[in-house]
Amino acid sequence: MAQLRRDYEKFKERDTEVIAVGPDSKNDFEKFWDHKNMPFIGLADPEHHIARLYDQEVNLFKFGRVPLQILIDKEGIVRYVHYSKSMADIPDNGEILERISEINA
Repeated sequence: MAQLRRDYEKFKERDTEVIAVGPDSKNDFEKFWDHKNMPFIGLADPEHHIARLYDQEVNLFKFGRVPLQILIDKEGIVRYVHYSKSMADIPDNGEILERISEINA
């Protein structure tokens, strides 16, 4: 999430809203969000309802959820999905921003 925070203005310049969904309780998630002063939307999903909607892997041996990046256009169409294999397999912001520019073109 720190990666998204770092380039949040670049996402906004591309008319893109960032939403992070996490496995913590609503209370814990709000505390984290406030403590880190995150500029984008954070949504608690402790029961994994949203994770299941998008087939995000929940694996306790990998410390919870395996990262998932999704780009959904303004019509609600999923335009890009990256299911990471680990925390080291998260696309960098440059790749995501490039995909957004392609979608907006």
